[in-house]
Formats: sequence, C-alpha cells, structure tokens
Amino acid sequence: MASTMLDLDAMQTWRRAIHQHPELGFEEHRTSAMVAEMLAEWGYEVHTGLAGTGVVGRMVIGNGHGPNLGLRAEMDALPIHEATGLPWQSTIAGKMHACGHDGHTAILLGAAKALAELNAQNQLGHGILNLVFQPAEEVGGGGGAQRMIEDGLFEQFPCDAIFALHNMPGAPVGHCFFRPGPFMCSSDKVTIRFQGKSGHGAMPDLAIDPTVPMASTLLGLQTLIGRNLSPFDSGVVSVGQVSAGSSYNIIPDDAELVLSVRALQPEIRDMLCKRIAELAEHQAKAYGCSATLDYVYGYPVLVNDPGQTSIAELAANEVFGVENVNPDALPLANSEDFAYMLQKVPGCYLIIGSGDNGHENGLRMGPCSVHNPHYDFNDECLSYGARLWLRLTALYFAKPQAETA
Repeated sequence: MASTMLDLDAMQTWRRAIHQHPELGFEEHRTSAMVAEMLAEWGYEVHTGLAGTGVVGRMVIGNGHGPNLGLRAEMDALPIHEATGLPWQSTIAGKMHACGHDGHTAILLGAAKALAELNAQNQLGHGILNLVFQPAEEVGGGGGAQRMIEDGLFEQFPCDAIFALHNMPGAPVGHCFFRPGPFMCSSDKVTIRFQGKSGHGAMPDLAIDPTVPMASTLLGLQTLIGRNLSPFDSGVVSVGQVSAGSSYNIIPDDAELVLSVRALQPEIRDMLCKRIAELAEHQAKAYGCSATLDYVYGYPVLVNDPGQTSIAELAANEVFGVENVNPDALPLANSEDFAYMLQKVPGCYLIIGSGDNGHENGLRMGPCSVHNPHYDFNDECLSYGARLWLRLTALYFAKPQAETA
C-alpha cells in the first residue's frame, strides 16, 4: 500500500530540476529552499540554518511516544562541467550533479510526502521522524555532516538511529548492498615537504638535493601497505602530486609529495600516519635534508552498527527481494562524511544499484562512474530508494501487536 502512494512522476521532476540547478557545498540555497517549502507544505516542522544551508524536517508520528528515527540525504553538487547533453543537464557552467545527490534528495522527498500521508491516515504507529537534508558532503575534511553536528543536530533532533543511502553505477537496478561494521575508508591528505639547499646543476656538491629523499620516500611509500599490514587488513597510500624545481639545470631548494591515505580501521589509519612520518623524516636525514609533514585528517572510517544494519536489511528484503540483497558486500575504499553521524548515532549506510546510466527515449549514456562529466542519476532508482525508506520507517514505527489487533 505504501508504495502506491509514491508520486514517481513528481520525484523525477524534482530530481531533474535539482540537476539543472547544481549548487556546490554550503551554497545550496535554491535546493534547500525548495526542500523546506515542500516539507512545510506536507506538514513537517521545518528547521533551516544548520551548517548554513542544511534543512531538517521533523514530524511527530502518531502520539510521538516511540523511537526517534533519522533519514539523511545530501544536496550538493561537484565542480565539474557536465558533458551528457541530456535535456535536463546542468544550466550552470562548471557545476553538475555528478554523484547522484539530486537523486538522493528526490528519493527522500518522495518518501517524505508519502510518509506524511500515511501518518495522517494513522498507519505508521508512534515515534519522531527527522529528515536530514545535508549540505556539503563533497567538500572533504570538515564536511556538512560534521558542521550540522557542531551546530547541534542531534541535540535539537535526537535520533535513536540514522540511515543514508548512495547509488552505485554498474550494480544492477533493483539490488541493494549492506555491510555491518567498517564499510568505507577514512580519507586523509598528507603533504610532505623536503627542504634542501639550492645550487647549480653542474655543481651538485655545493647543494643539498631534496629530490633524492623525495624519490626515495615515494618508492618506500609503496611498501607501507604490503610490509606493515596483515594480508587480511586494508589501506591505500597513493601519491597524487609530485613537485620540485623550476629549471632543468638548477637543483631546487625544496621538493614536495602530496598523498591520499585511506584505511578501513581506525588503528590502521593511526599506524599509517606514524609510518609515513618516520619514513619521510629518516629518508630526509639520510640525504642531509629535513622533512615536514602536514597531515590533514579527512572523513573517518564509516562504521555501520550491526543491529541497525539488520533492521535495514529486513526492509530491503521486502522491497528488493531477498535474492537481490547482499548482506555482506565488500567494503569500499571511498569515503563519506555520513561517518561523522554514525560516530554519534548508531545506524547504517547502504548502497543501491543504479545500473548503466540509461534513460528513456533511447538516451543511453553507457556505464559511467560517479564524479564523471558523463554521469547522470538513473531515475529507475527513485522508486526503490523511496520504497526502502517507507518500509524502514514502517518497521521502526510499527504499532504494538495489541493495538493493531
């Protein structure tokens, strides 16, 4: 019954309208205003201003004497110039929804409308529903989730559990993926600067070459995972930037490496930080240089609560079918700032398949990852995502057996 209340045409219209007007992190003024207006129209108590452009819609379910449930969607776009050529492509140069946050927002809006109707019909039981529309998931470091928490999200809107989803291109539409415990990696940025002494390339004996310890460190970094972690643990150290010098015949004064460091366990994250510093400092010393590190901690490891994950799986089994639900999916090396919320409140972050980037009327973009100028959210996912939120909410606010008899 709940699924028949979804207005799928409206959800698609909302999704494409958001897609046409992408806004970067902490700039989602148009999107947040649209969300707030719709929630107010459907009877939610609407709160704005958390993390600047965040929106929370609160609704008392039944008599309100029950669990407090949170559902979260992110609203921000990416600084990418869209190349899809679709009729609803971005109207703003250099900005596009290349990760599907337009779809995630439309999914939660569709569920919000249906849930308000079900609540008005006294079909949901009792509790408090908090719908969190978050800005700035893509900004890295202290993202919108952390900012909302710092602004008092869970003090103003207590949650006993909180859930979020993300689409995954390449995984079939109608499939759902879970993993209890650590599911997504932490993500840190490390800048290593080697200080030497500049000199003429023809007279290296009068200089101290910082490129030598830089090169030695670069190679040594490739051993950190294979020679410091158990084969059953995981981490990633990738060198993304290498810079030194301004001319072929001048030994530079300094040289720099910029790394991406990821780990699936907090203790491995700490170990990698320690070993990177030791490696760089000792290599620099061996070649008469010095090394300084700027270690910027980004998003933490995302850890799903096993109990809350099992409840979400029950809802997914009903919506997707047991045969289409993977309860033990492989962990992902991506990172997500929903991890901050899961540090405060038990919950679950899950994945829904979004297929091969296809659209109606013969418009098929072909397989395409997120964060790609050719990506577009697959609207076939809208129904699955919204139905999942409806079923999960119904499970949380289920009436006691005696009351439903």
